[in-house]
Amino acid sequence: MRSRSYRGFSLGAIGFLIVMNLILFIVTSIRPDLRFLLGLAPALFLGRPWTIITAMFVHAGIGHILGNMITLYFFGSYLIRLIGERNFWVLYLCGGILGNILFMLLAPPFSVAVGASGAIFAVGGALTLMRPKLRVFIIPIPVPIPLWVAVIGGFLILSFLPGVAWQAHLGGLVFGLIMASFFRRRERRFF
Repeated sequence: MRSRSYRGFSLGAIGFLIVMNLILFIVTSIRPDLRFLLGLAPALFLGRPWTIITAMFVHAGIGHILGNMITLYFFGSYLIRLIGERNFWVLYLCGGILGNILFMLLAPPFSVAVGASGAIFAVGGALTLMRPKLRVFIIPIPVPIPLWVAVIGGFLILSFLPGVAWQAHLGGLVFGLIMASFFRRRERRFF
């Protein structure tokens, strides 16, 4: 007689991050004052140190969260298969934190940053370096383009929009590229 083991339901890292972001988006949509309390303001950081983490889970609007979560789902799902869930968590969280640190160093003191974009750019940067020939579809472009064009182009386009925390994007992107160089070396040794 064979027995089957039941592993139970698991969202995985990507699902968990998307659900957490969606929950906080709903909560901060109902209570917009929480965006300021959970967002990262360089001048207020010493009194609110939790914001270096919480800012990564709060979004300013529906377009903001949709763009980040769709990108997280597609890029993250591919990357997690390459580097594993534990390394993905390190990359995502550290990329977001380092992006927020760069924001604190370079942004006006009383500006407020919210969003997972620093962590998302860490994922995009890592995937770009690990799979440089990967081609992706980006709405509204009707043909596949190289991932590096999408990530670097996205960074440059977003950097010129008013109110965008380009500093966090840059910090996450650089961290993702650096971490991917370590992941690639390990991947080559494995094969």
